[in-house]
Amino acid sequence: MLAEIDTPLQLRPMRANDLGAVMEVEPRAYDYYWSEGIFRDCLRVGYSCWVLTTRSTGELIGYGVMSLAVGECHVLNLTVRPESQGQGFGRYLLGALLDIARERQTETAFLEVRPSNVSAVSLYRSMGFNEVGIRKRYYPAEKGREDALVMAMQL
Repeated sequence: MLAEIDTPLQLRPMRANDLGAVMEVEPRAYDYYWSEGIFRDCLRVGYSCWVLTTRSTGELIGYGVMSLAVGECHVLNLTVRPESQGQGFGRYLLGALLDIARERQTETAFLEVRPSNVSAVSLYRSMGFNEVGIRKRYYPAEKGREDALVMAMQL
C-alpha cells in the first residue's frame, strides 16, 4: 500500500508542541473537528496519542488517539491529512495503534465511525472490525445529527 511513498516514516508519541501541526490538519479533514483543547485533554489524561511523520522532514502525515483500559482500547481519532489519504497511511497508522494495544495486553478494540465515511468504514472492515451496534444521533451533521456505527475487533 505504501509503495507509492518513498519517504521513510516515523511514528512517535504526540507532544504538546505537535498540536499546531495537528490543528492545521484537523479542520481540513473534518467538517466537525476536535478542538485543540480536546487534544490537550487527551495528552493530559494520558491517552495513547501518536503522530505519523516523514522521517526526513518531520512533516505531519497523520495522528491517532486511543484510550486504553483493562482489556480494551477505544480508537478515538484516526486522521490522515487530506492530501495524503488513499495511500495506505491510515492502514499503517491504525495497524500501529492496534499493535500498541496488543503490546499492552488489550483483547478488544472499539471505535465509532460515521456511516457516511465510506472509505473509513471500508478500511476498518478490511482490518477485521465488525459492526456491533449503533449510537443514535452521535455525530453533529449539516442537518441535525448522524448515527455512529460502533465497530469492534478481537485482538
